[in-house]
Amino acid sequence: MRMESDAYQTVPRAVAVMPKSYEGGASTGWHSHPRAQLLYATSGLTLVTAEDGTWVLPARHALWIPPGLSHEVRMHGRVAMCSAYVAPEAVGVLPAGCRVLEVTPLLAAALAALAAEPMLYDESGRGGHLAALVLDEIARAPETSLTLPLPRDPRLRRVCEALLSEPGSPVDLDGWAERAGASRRTLTRGFRAETGMSFGDWRARLRVVRALALASDGHPPHQIARAVGYADPRALRIVTRRVLGGVDLPG
Repeated sequence: MRMESDAYQTVPRAVAVMPKSYEGGASTGWHSHPRAQLLYATSGLTLVTAEDGTWVLPARHALWIPPGLSHEVRMHGRVAMCSAYVAPEAVGVLPAGCRVLEVTPLLAAALAALAAEPMLYDESGRGGHLAALVLDEIARAPETSLTLPLPRDPRLRRVCEALLSEPGSPVDLDGWAERAGASRRTLTRGFRAETGMSFGDWRARLRVVRALALASDGHPPHQIARAVGYADPRALRIVTRRVLGGVDLPG
């Protein structure tokens, strides 16, 4: 697979799209690419850590990673991915730093279609037109704030990693503080200082992020609500609208 991945970095085309799937718990390890990468998970939840931050990405969202930036991707649940590698000379008007982008239906369709083309697609034919469309759609894709900053403090990080594994955990703030080996005050102050959010807001956003991933995989509303800690789907919808600014879960 290493040789296959390298081929996508060196192919003489502006855009190369590589589909790949991972089992839950898999990790890419720390690595970088000579090309920019649009890391797009079509299903599942990915945790991406780079030199300039950490992001949790639900399905239908993508992370734009500049060329040469070292990063690691961890999978929560089975993940299907469709990565677009963009040649540096084609990056011009595209984002200069890491950005979380909303993948529009048109961009998703163009990525899937280009992935089905030969790696050495005809630049003057369908493949070339799809590559140009992918570049246009990346450049105009809306940036989203639906990211989940992770703290650097190892005590707070342990709490976050436990919640990532079990977002519906009923453990309250005092319980998490005890597990972290910190006082309630340290936990609450640390979360706000390192993430810009209260612990409650962070956990609510995590639950919405996971709910979006489950919804995109076709799970029914009651099952989604229970998986992320709500007895009633209505309660989850209220929290989702608050976190997403009035937008509800799909389906």
